[in-house]
Amino acid sequence: MNQFENDDIDSFFAEMQDVKPIASGDKALLHDPEKALAEKQKRAALQNKTREKLTNPLSLEGVKPVPPSDFICFQQPGIQDGVFKKLRMGKYPLEYTLSLKALNIEQSRDALYQSIISSHEKGVRALLIQHGTGENSKPFPALKKSYVNHWLRELEEVIAFHTAQPMHGGFGATYVLLKKHPQQKLINREKNRKR
Repeated sequence: MNQFENDDIDSFFAEMQDVKPIASGDKALLHDPEKALAEKQKRAALQNKTREKLTNPLSLEGVKPVPPSDFICFQQPGIQDGVFKKLRMGKYPLEYTLSLKALNIEQSRDALYQSIISSHEKGVRALLIQHGTGENSKPFPALKKSYVNHWLRELEEVIAFHTAQPMHGGFGATYVLLKKHPQQKLINREKNRKR
């Protein structure tokens, strides 16, 4: 070690001679893991709730009343008539049923949107929505049925829908056919390739 390095070390220790280490009891704990986790979960729940409200595209305006005993139906362009007929006749296996009977319009809107999105992501193709006929509903008869008719047309996942057969609820229920999820298309392609 040369003279310059020795001088540097000596000057360092001279500067540091009045510095004292922090005693272990002097530490301030600013982080409470349990409290931090609870706060994080609370923020995530609030964010999800806000995101759901923001991303639900179903409108509450411009709904045309549908008489309680009318058929409601829709078929996207390009959907084969045979596919639509099978849906209309109730021949698709119903993989999910959503009942809107005890819900108000706002709750029905959220339940329908969440059910369609989650069903599509799970690969569900056909489902049944029970909305009731609403013959005595206010401000006009068949209120929920009219909203369901309006909302289903707004969702790109829905390729067709039709009033259900009597065995599944008749005028008080609707069959819904969803697009194949891209993952399901890939699975089907692989199955067909193996044949």
